[in-house]
Amino acid sequence: MSGLPDEDLRLEHAHPGDTAHDDPWRPGRLAAGALTAVFVLVILAAGMTFVGLPYVVLSPGPATNVLGDVGGKPVLSVSGAQTYPTDGALDFTTVGFDGGPGRTVTIYDLAEAWLSDDIAVEPEKLYFPPDVSEDDVAAQNTEMMNESQVVAAATALRALGRTVKTTVGIAGVPQGSPAQGVIETGDVIVSVDGTPATDPAAVRAAVTAHQPGEDVRVTVRRGGVEKTLTVKAGDSQGRAVIGVLLRTDYDLPVEVTLNTGQVGGPSAGLMFSLAIYDVLTPGALTGGKRIAGTGTIEDDGSVGAISGIQQKMVGAHAVGARWFLSPAEDCADAVGHVPDGMTLLKVTTFTDAKAAVEGIAKGDTAGLPRCG
Repeated sequence: MSGLPDEDLRLEHAHPGDTAHDDPWRPGRLAAGALTAVFVLVILAAGMTFVGLPYVVLSPGPATNVLGDVGGKPVLSVSGAQTYPTDGALDFTTVGFDGGPGRTVTIYDLAEAWLSDDIAVEPEKLYFPPDVSEDDVAAQNTEMMNESQVVAAATALRALGRTVKTTVGIAGVPQGSPAQGVIETGDVIVSVDGTPATDPAAVRAAVTAHQPGEDVRVTVRRGGVEKTLTVKAGDSQGRAVIGVLLRTDYDLPVEVTLNTGQVGGPSAGLMFSLAIYDVLTPGALTGGKRIAGTGTIEDDGSVGAISGIQQKMVGAHAVGARWFLSPAEDCADAVGHVPDGMTLLKVTTFTDAKAAVEGIAKGDTAGLPRCG
């Protein structure tokens, strides 16, 4: 009797586990493959949450009224001078900052930023030098905030006709500089070659009047004692230098305290100076209006550029500010991103900013410089 060989019959009825005839598209096999793929994706996704990327993410931060309270305490307190009640708001603005030392930015942070018009992504190297630590950044931000408050107070007092005494101090002596071993951190410069050290610019001018290699006579006050030191000038691109870091120290005739919490950096200096001026003068500088802004304040009263102007405007708009003071240098970044209903005014000095606030208070804003 004819038929298929017995061995072929055995193959036709092979055990399901027999690899020779296992169907890769069976539902069981598909489910197992899908579960494996999901498991791998979950592991990869979890791993990506811990992989730091070399970017920083800037988002809108809160705006704080310098004339108001935070946590039941006034933001601004002034003692040693007559102060006056005021009204309205002078908001300093902030940026939420992720990235840099101690703050990991992941692919998810970048994805969220790319889906939002209010969040920006920048290369980390634009904000942090290599090998800087989280503690270094925190210390620097605190120092810059403290310095901005002192300069703001000096600016407001000078605008009121008050005399503010200053000295030029040594903030640091870099390793290998011409002054190393001669001038010390903490020294106060009295004069250079007999020229009084009225400010850092005067010191620099006196030094650069020399040729590289010449001796520079620097009189300093150290521990209450004056001494004249000699530093051989170094060469920096053909200019004479003595290689020290200078700072301006202020002897304020009043005591100013600003309660800013954990906020650091120098960018609130302009709004601090306006608020200090406001409480030291009768009436409300703002006319009861809410005005926000940003910008560093320098010893000469000039307003310096900052970062995150777009995010700061969003934060100010969220608390109801409809006027925003912008450093002139930041106008290019701000134009095209101004929130609806907000007017962006351009300022270059404290005097410009005060005039802008006074114009807003009076409702006379037609002649105020605008960005764009």
